[in-house]
Formats: sequence, structure tokens, C-alpha cells
Amino acid sequence: QVQVVESGGGLVQPGGSLELSCRVSGSFIKIEGMGWYRQAPGKERELVARFTTGGRIDYGLSEKDRITISRDIAKSTVDLRMNSLKPEDTAVYYCHADVRLSQTTVQGFLGQGTQVTVSS
Repeated sequence: QVQVVESGGGLVQPGGSLELSCRVSGSFIKIEGMGWYRQAPGKERELVARFTTGGRIDYGLSEKDRITISRDIAKSTVDLRMNSLKPEDTAVYYCHADVRLSQTTVQGFLGQGTQVTVSS
């Protein structure tokens, strides 16, 4: 069984920064890709940033310079840092991992999400 667990988040003042961490645990062969999505109230879930299978970083937001994503393959973790936060960054942030369970099976797993609220 694979688990995806996020940590971090909470209330952040405008202009501040957030730091989120995610760890994948359980029984699997390897993590093919992992990263972060977010869903704001009344909106669809969107990509923030993620590592692809080949190690490339895909960004879902146009303001890439506000985003730092890093990973530790050995620890099965991925971290997200966002700077210069705005109220519109308020959302539930989700960690997602594409996990290879066997030679023929890759399955996506989504964490429960962590709330980030940007407000003064």
C-alpha cells in the first residue's frame, strides 16, 4: 500500500512564503514522477510544479520564479517553496506521485492535501 503525506501549509501573510513537504511511503519499485497541484475554492485543480519521469520540471504556473521544487529520490520526498504569496494563492495544495508498482503498472497517488491561506 502506498501513502502520500503532505506537511506544512497554514496561514501566510501576503508577500510571505510557503514551504510544503511530501513523502511517499509503502511498497513500490520506484517513483516515476511527483509534484504539487493546488485547488482554489470554486476552481479546478491545477498543476503547480512537478518532476517528470526523466527528471524534468514541468511548471503549471506562469510565475516560475516564485516556485522552487526539489526532491530527494532516496527519501521519496518532494518539497515545494513559493515566495511572494498573494491571496489568490490560497488553495488546498496536493502532492501527487506516479508510482511504479510492477514492471507493467504505474499508478497515481494523491495526498489528502494541505490548506494554504494567504491573508493579513
